[in-house]
Amino acid sequence: VQLQAFGGGLVQAGGSLRLSCAASGLPFGEYAMAWFRQAPGKELEFVSAINWSGSKKYYSDFVKGRFTISRDNGKNTVYLQMDSLKPEDTAVYYCSADGYRPDGSGKYPGNYEFWGQGTQVTVSS
Repeated sequence: VQLQAFGGGLVQAGGSLRLSCAASGLPFGEYAMAWFRQAPGKELEFVSAINWSGSKKYYSDFVKGRFTISRDNGKNTVYLQMDSLKPEDTAVYYCSADGYRPDGSGKYPGNYEFWGQGTQVTVSS
């Protein structure tokens, strides 16, 4: 199983980025997918999750209304559109896959079996 996250970069506050995560080696359409992030000196935290079909989406309070998660099961890819970025969004963003809770309800790192390598997002003020 391989999850490859990309799309991070340096952006000014108020700007946008779109992260992508391409999955291989698993039945993608049977897995919930999520994004977590980890800022320097902080713990890994939940950002957003999406169920197997894309019909249910979950967001943490600090990104609700600014970030949008989506997926394309035909391309085995999950996306995170990040708008109105803030300096506090600076972190390494990880995508993850959960085959035990395909409804996307998992909000803890331990809920997810597979992880990508992370992509750095830096938001300057």
